[in-house]
Amino acid sequence: MLVEISGADDPRLDDYVRMTDVKLRARMEPERGLFMAESFNVISRAIAGGCVPRSFLTSPRWLEKFAPLYERFPDAPVYVGAEELLEEITGFHLHRGALAAMQRPVPTPPQELLRNARTVAVLEDIVDHTNVGAMFRSAAALGVDAVLVTPSCADPLYRRSIRVSMGTVFQVPWARLDAWPQGLELLRENGFTSYALALTDTALPLDEAPLGEQEKVAFVLGSEGHGLKPATLAGVDSHLIIPMSGGVDSLNVAAASAVVFWQRQAALK
Repeated sequence: MLVEISGADDPRLDDYVRMTDVKLRARMEPERGLFMAESFNVISRAIAGGCVPRSFLTSPRWLEKFAPLYERFPDAPVYVGAEELLEEITGFHLHRGALAAMQRPVPTPPQELLRNARTVAVLEDIVDHTNVGAMFRSAAALGVDAVLVTPSCADPLYRRSIRVSMGTVFQVPWARLDAWPQGLELLRENGFTSYALALTDTALPLDEAPLGEQEKVAFVLGSEGHGLKPATLAGVDSHLIIPMSGGVDSLNVAAASAVVFWQRQAALK
């Protein structure tokens, strides 16, 4: 259903207004049960993952390209306006063609995700949406079966996380834990050996860890600033470090996650 729009004050566009205000979006999106998907590939992956669009926002020149997506949902309005108007509404240039306001899927219980998983990533209080998206992309590419996020971790369905992940947040099953580090007990109950990525005196070099011998492995990765909490370090089964050279002691958490996921995948072959 194509709907031509002519003003940013149209109340029907409320889902899309002031999207650059991170605090506003972090507060409002969960309350409304929605998230934003941007670009043809990301919207396609969201739909393939079972998400349902509430509406679309685009300009006339992109209608033909996005028709295979919005025509599948005839009850979802497709708001069409000049690109200058779309930028006024959203606060940024919509250079990827279209946005879709999507209904959030029903959350999956962590227990259900762990039932059939062998390799799990736990994101402890990762606050940067770019890092969250990059970690999901690495998880999808490198054989991670599920991702668990702690209560204070950034939202994987925030627009920037989705965009950086290239839509893989809809591909890798994930769930938010109710409590942490109490969630370590849930991993243990389901047969997982938990490894914290941390620069500690007792940490094993990654290439020496028995990652191929463990049936179920959970990698716990900590926040960008302070790393993992002391209670987490005390509660996991073991600590790991990535061997470094060149006087560098650590990597960005997203880069570190990719290295660890690759090592696990290689060890299983």
